[in-house]
Amino acid sequence: MLDADFFRRWMAAAAAAVDREAARLTELDSAIGDADHGSNLQRGFAAVTAVLEKEEPQTPGAVLMLAGRQLISTVGGASGPLYGTLLRRTGKALGDAPTVTDHQLGEAFGAGVTAVGQLGGAQAGDKTMLDALLPGVEALGTSYGAARDAAEAGAAATVPMLARKGRASYLGERSIGHQDPGATSSALLFAALAEAHDLRGGGS
Repeated sequence: MLDADFFRRWMAAAAAAVDREAARLTELDSAIGDADHGSNLQRGFAAVTAVLEKEEPQTPGAVLMLAGRQLISTVGGASGPLYGTLLRRTGKALGDAPTVTDHQLGEAFGAGVTAVGQLGGAQAGDKTMLDALLPGVEALGTSYGAARDAAEAGAAATVPMLARKGRASYLGERSIGHQDPGATSSALLFAALAEAHDLRGGGS
């Protein structure tokens, strides 16, 4: 069973991953975006870490709802509302239960990913964060490690795609040949989830 501490570890691992990869995310974003994806997420997840330490929510759903609200209020551009929606919708789907199962997390995360697609009007193949989120969530039913690997493969698969949504879509053909920064940061979220699971002795 997964408790609030597990979800706090996930958010802390995500913040650490974003911190490590911020320069790379911004470099990717400089090619097809506004060159601020890494710095925006770095600021947002630092705020998430701070607010979770301060308020100490007691259920998995409350952890993700608070994290999502914090990202919406502190991250500029499109990534704040998108990541905030992902976490808030996942948290809402988990409800008020003090602990949740792996299966319940997978179902709730799927609801969060669906909400992201509805908010951004994107689907698989549009060269957005969904190209990592969708395969990651699908593989979550197998294992956390499989979800991490699927999300990373999904992010890498955006390189030859033509962007159809978001800032990169304005570039048309010039968006081809660049890895999508949103998909790349989404893959970090799955890597952090696998790391948090490993820390509780769950393996991959």
